[in-house]
Amino acid sequence: MAHEVKLPERFRIRGWKAKIRDRERVEPPHVTVMRGPDEWRIGLRNCRVLEPPGGAWNDIPRGVIDALGLACPDLRAKWDEMYPENPIGVPDE
Repeated sequence: MAHEVKLPERFRIRGWKAKIRDRERVEPPHVTVMRGPDEWRIGLRNCRVLEPPGGAWNDIPRGVIDALGLACPDLRAKWDEMYPENPIGVPDE
């Protein structure tokens, strides 16, 4: 089951979501940030936007980035729980 990040209300009502999706066990560990049809995959090993899909950090509101930063330890633990065969481990180069 997907794990959704609780974003501040002001971003949720504007359509922003962030979650670790199901069936992504072979992907690099990441959280997907979504708004409408736009998506950004943020790596949990190195906190970088992964390509594709993705855009620039400046496309994501600062409050969403801050919420992800605060949730990062929980997101890493949740990824390891959901996908033990693809643990966070050491950061990517």
